[in-house]
Amino acid sequence: MESERNNFISYEYMEISVAESQVPFYLDAYENFGWHADQRLRSDAVLGKQKIRFRRDRKIMNKTELTRLQRNFDSSLNEINELENSKTSFAAGLAITVGLIGTAFLALSVFAVSSPEPRILLCILFGLPGIIGWVLPYFIYKRAVRLRTAKIRPLIDAKYDELYEICEKGHRLL
Repeated sequence: MESERNNFISYEYMEISVAESQVPFYLDAYENFGWHADQRLRSDAVLGKQKIRFRRDRKIMNKTELTRLQRNFDSSLNEINELENSKTSFAAGLAITVGLIGTAFLALSVFAVSSPEPRILLCILFGLPGIIGWVLPYFIYKRAVRLRTAKIRPLIDAKYDELYEICEKGHRLL
C-alpha cells in the first residue's frame, strides 16, 4: 500500500476526433508518442467521426521531442487528407461546370421552342448539346477521379512512409 502512494503518476489528457475507419491507425500511431487510449471514458461517435481520448504521463522522458514528432505526424496526416480530398474536388467542379453548361443549352432549347414563332431546328440544335451536357458529367467525373488518383497515389504513399518514420523515431525515444 505504501509503495502505491510513492508511485504517483500525473497525466496529461488529449482528445481528438477522427474518421471511424481511421481509429485503429490513430490508436497505434499515438502510442509511439507516449499516449495511451483512456479506457475509463466512453468514446463518442458523431456523423462518422469518433472521439478518442488519450492520456500520457506528464513526466515522460523526451516529452519535447515527442511533442515535436507528434506535430509533424499531425501535419503530415493533414496533408494526406488534403491530397485525398483533392481526388474528388477538382473532378466534382469539372462535372458541375459541364452540367451547368448543359443546363444552359437546354434552357435555350426551351426558349427556342416556346417563342411566339417556335423554332424547332434551333430547339434541336440547342437540345442535343444540353442532353449531352447532362449525361457527360458522370463520365467526366469518373475519369478525372481516376486520373487524379493515379497522379497523387505516389505522393500519398510517400507521405505514409514519412508517417511511419516519424512513429519509429517516437517509439525509439520511449
